[in-house]
Amino acid sequence: MDTELARTFLAVAATGNFVAAASRLFVTQSTVSARIHTLETTLGARLFQRGRNGAELTPAGKRFLRHAKHLVRTVEQARHDVGLPQGFSDVLTLSGRIALWEGFLPHWVAWMRDAAPEVSLRLEIGFEADIMQGLIEGTVDIGVMYTPTSRSGLVVEALFDETLVLVTSDRKRGWPDPGYIHIDWGPEFHAQFSEHYADVPPPALVANIGWLGVQQLLAYGGSGYFPLRLVRHLIEERRLWPVKNSTPFKLPAWMVYPRDNDNATLRQALEGLRELARAEQAAGG
Repeated sequence: MDTELARTFLAVAATGNFVAAASRLFVTQSTVSARIHTLETTLGARLFQRGRNGAELTPAGKRFLRHAKHLVRTVEQARHDVGLPQGFSDVLTLSGRIALWEGFLPHWVAWMRDAAPEVSLRLEIGFEADIMQGLIEGTVDIGVMYTPTSRSGLVVEALFDETLVLVTSDRKRGWPDPGYIHIDWGPEFHAQFSEHYADVPPPALVANIGWLGVQQLLAYGGSGYFPLRLVRHLIEERRLWPVKNSTPFKLPAWMVYPRDNDNATLRQALEGLRELARAEQAAGG
């Protein structure tokens, strides 16, 4: 079977509609429709139920999902194995949000280098949608993120809770602060922020990466919500200050991985993340 058909099927399953799948695959919607039609004809079964709300997997589609993942994963594994550096016996790909690459995930890389030096690691930065897509397609083995979506065949497991604190570059600025920069930490944070600060005017600055917000604050001043573990050293160095009487928020960090993968390397990598997450939680985020 053409793996391109399987990838297209997985893209539709991940996004829930043909238009979004076409955008992710950089093809037209008619191309996606044609590929799915070819696949359904080949298999002799309808894989998606089309409706106003998008495309939902039929019972046959749900059964084929596991096979499609296996097909794509096998091809990707073959590519990895062929290109595996000499002296390594396995390869593992982890993709995570950039904020989690600051401080947490590098510790996991060091842990893996000690615990499994024969494993080659592929490390990526991504946002939730792209990470989930990679997991479904089998090109990513582990995703670490803040707002995962529930998908068939994937396990979503809590790691630790980030503590988001409001910090400022100048204690005299006060709050609400016209220089506040709003970081898109996901819908959970947005809901908490909107509930607690209903009277705060819309922010003039919005960033999708926390690192950008920190650089803006240090260079030009302002305030913003950031994980405590990322700004703790800046607070200790008196470069940033907590805003008095502000409300901290909790933001869970999750890891997502295939449910049906019995790979020993994956199990070891997951245990390393759990061990480090317990230490992070004990340190208070």
